[in-house]
Amino acid sequence: MLSISKAHAYGNDFLFVPAVQVEGVKLDELTRCLCNRHSGLGADGVIYYTITPDGTAQMRLVNTDGSPSELSGNGLRCLAALVMFRREQSLLPQITEVKVDTQAGWKTLALISRQGSRYTFRAAMGHPERVVEEPIEAAGEKLMVTTLAIGNPQCVALMEELPDLGRFHRLGPALSTHRRFSEGTNVEFAVIEAADRIRILIWERGVGATHASGTGACAAAIAAIAHGGAARDVQVTAPGGTQRVEWRDDGIFLTGWAEVVFDGHWVSSDRGPRDAD
Repeated sequence: MLSISKAHAYGNDFLFVPAVQVEGVKLDELTRCLCNRHSGLGADGVIYYTITPDGTAQMRLVNTDGSPSELSGNGLRCLAALVMFRREQSLLPQITEVKVDTQAGWKTLALISRQGSRYTFRAAMGHPERVVEEPIEAAGEKLMVTTLAIGNPQCVALMEELPDLGRFHRLGPALSTHRRFSEGTNVEFAVIEAADRIRILIWERGVGATHASGTGACAAAIAAIAHGGAARDVQVTAPGGTQRVEWRDDGIFLTGWAEVVFDGHWVSSDRGPRDAD
C-alpha cells in the first residue's frame, strides 16, 4: 500500500506521497492515475516529498496531466501544513517556521495561526523575474498581458471584467499552450476592483481551471501593481477564496491557509509502470 495524504488551499487540492516509496516509478503515469477524480483519489497534482526531523522538507510537484511543475504556492503551503500535522502526530516540539526545498529554490513559510487541521502561513516567495507587458494574440483575440516568473511562468491579462465561461475556456488553454511560452504557462485573468482588491480566474498549466493558485495570486498582484496602479499590499480573490499578497523590497509574500483533509493509504496494487533497468 502507498502512504498518501491530501490537503487543499482554497479548493486547490494536492496529494502527498513520500518520495522514498516511489523510487523507480514513472511519476507521470502514477500521477495521472492518482489524480483521476473518478478512478483515482482526485487532485490538481501530486507532491512527492521528504520531511526531516528538524521540520524542513523537499518537494517535487507533478501536475494532474503528468507534466512537471517548478512550484505551487498553494502546494507549498499544503506541504508546510502537512509538516506541522506530522509533528503534532509524533508529539515533536512545535515549530513556527517551515523551510521547503523546491524546484524553484528554498522557500520559507512562517506560521501565523492554526485552527484544527487548518494552518495559516506567510510564505516568502522571492522576487519576480522578467516582468514585461506585451501584446499577444490567442484564440482570435488580441490582448495586452503581463508575463513574468515567480518560481514558475505566468501570464496575466488585466481586464475590465472577467471573461464569461465560454471565453475563459477558449482563452485559458490558448494562452497556456501559446508558442510564446516554450514550456507552457499559467494564466490569470484579473480585474482590479479597488487599489487593494483584485479578482481573478485561473487556468493552470497542466491542470486547467482551478479554484485557486498561490503563485497565480502573486502573479496577478504583480501585474496589477506594475501595470494597473494597484497598491503593493492587496487581497486577491479567486473562486476558492481570498489570499493576501505583499510586494516588498525584499520580495513577494503570500499569506493564506492550507488544510490537511486525509491521511491514509492507497490500496491499488498497481503503482504505475516502473522504469526499465
